[in-house]
Amino acid sequence: MWNDTELTSGPLPLWWQIADRLRRSIEHGEFKAGDVLPSEALLNETFGVSRTTARAALDRLEQEGLILRKAGRGSVVLDPKVEQPLSRLSSFAEDMRQRGLSASYQTLGISLAPISGEAAKEIGVEAGRPALHIERVLKADGLPMALSDAWIHPGVIGDAPLPSPSEFDNRSLYDWLETSFGARIVGGSETIEAAIADRRMARHLEIPVGSAMLVARRRSLGRDKTPIEYVVVSYRADRYRFTVDLVRS
Repeated sequence: MWNDTELTSGPLPLWWQIADRLRRSIEHGEFKAGDVLPSEALLNETFGVSRTTARAALDRLEQEGLILRKAGRGSVVLDPKVEQPLSRLSSFAEDMRQRGLSASYQTLGISLAPISGEAAKEIGVEAGRPALHIERVLKADGLPMALSDAWIHPGVIGDAPLPSPSEFDNRSLYDWLETSFGARIVGGSETIEAAIADRRMARHLEIPVGSAMLVARRRSLGRDKTPIEYVVVSYRADRYRFTVDLVRS
């Protein structure tokens, strides 16, 4: 139990001890995803600590991605982070399915637009050439996970009509490319860097402005090694993490 024993006066700070109690209670299933942790006021009363100490304990758990603090609701326990091995290229839907989660999408826009200079360079076309541009919010079990900004090589879809936004609200982009055009993505390269959420990211991902983000830039290739897609995916750092297997030579 999170409140089964008194805090000690040893070398560990009181806020750390409270955070550790709550963390272990989450790990052992006492608090499950969607549950609300004890409030600052209850922590104050239970452990006889200041509000600042209680807030520091909850802040720590939020930094670790275990809870999300919402005004008017409290500290809500989150599902475990989704882990993505860096050695495997798969669609978001495939990633979620392998983890027992349901993938869904909110399509923000589908258009033929002048391709950006960054995307044009990555897929080998002249900047400003019309290309299919798709912006979507990626969700797992209804929770926003990432913001996707994808460009498709103009040679892939040719003169085919644009899909409707509703079609992409429930469909994997990779599945659409393969079934509609035979464009199967089999490999690619990706770079990942840290960033902070701007106002647009924060609004669509339901996080505070300035929240930690993981931004992946991916160039995806087809069977013949020609580029098919260039996408920038901005992940919530509190819900996603990347893993890589290392070998010492």
